[in-house]
Amino acid sequence: MAANATSSTSGGRPSLTSRGKRTGERIIIGALALCALISILVTVGIVVALLVPSMKFFAEVSPVEFFTTTKWAPLFEPPAFGVLPLITGTLTTTFWACTICLPLGLGTAIYLSDYARPRERAVIKPVLEVLAGIPTVVLGYFALTFLTPLLRSLGWQVEIFNAFSAGMIIGVLLLPTVASLSEDAMKAVPSSLRDGSYGLGANRFQVSTRVVVPAAISGIAASFVLAISRAIGETTIVLIAAGQLAHISFMPGDSIQTMTAFIAATGAGDVPVGSISYKTIFAVGLTLFVITLLLNVVAMRMVRRFREVYE
Repeated sequence: MAANATSSTSGGRPSLTSRGKRTGERIIIGALALCALISILVTVGIVVALLVPSMKFFAEVSPVEFFTTTKWAPLFEPPAFGVLPLITGTLTTTFWACTICLPLGLGTAIYLSDYARPRERAVIKPVLEVLAGIPTVVLGYFALTFLTPLLRSLGWQVEIFNAFSAGMIIGVLLLPTVASLSEDAMKAVPSSLRDGSYGLGANRFQVSTRVVVPAAISGIAASFVLAISRAIGETTIVLIAAGQLAHISFMPGDSIQTMTAFIAATGAGDVPVGSISYKTIFAVGLTLFVITLLLNVVAMRMVRRFREVYE
């Protein structure tokens, strides 16, 4: 084995250059390549499964009608296929989710990174992990049976199913994701930057907000995009708490329907397979896939632009 790892040079001195890969190394490389190939094949399969029925749908329904009209009633007669109400509902719940998870998650990350003592961090981190592990169906019914009645008792006459309650609970669900990933990015910032700032007379708040956060901005941006993508794709909470009324409304107290809620409700119903109503599931799913893909592409460009590399 040693002879395989070392060889003699012309001067008689040993060299650490390997003449060939070992059998075990080849097996590991092959297994890792297989994992990567499976991931690619699964992604391609998802795209094909969405694209083929969607093309059949758009052969019957004009894409202009689908993306520009404002009435969505594919299961009624006469049907209407304007997807804008579903997109509006999805963006509304995502907006309210972001108002919770982004600032609170970043604040939690700053506290854990630069303020919390080891004993406090040992308590807060597991609590966040437990919060991330709560089933979404439980959070959905919590929004419906606790948060909405609470808002009504405070004098805000929201509807039973509303965008605000669903968005708030989605934000709570995503809070650990933003906090954990942002804290990891801030922990990766070299201590020399903090020490140099303290040496120049900066206080802890200035170091955290003006040095550490800008230095870790690529990782923080990645956590934000992951949370937004997760909020766009959330299904159970919006299906339970947001309602199934597809109309364009930006009022937080109104009932709305999101793209994921429509897919879940229609796919579990009695829609005949192969009908135009059934194909709307795949058209909406493809639209959701494209929105998420564009969001991730923008995020990757942003992360590469602001990424900091340290020695």
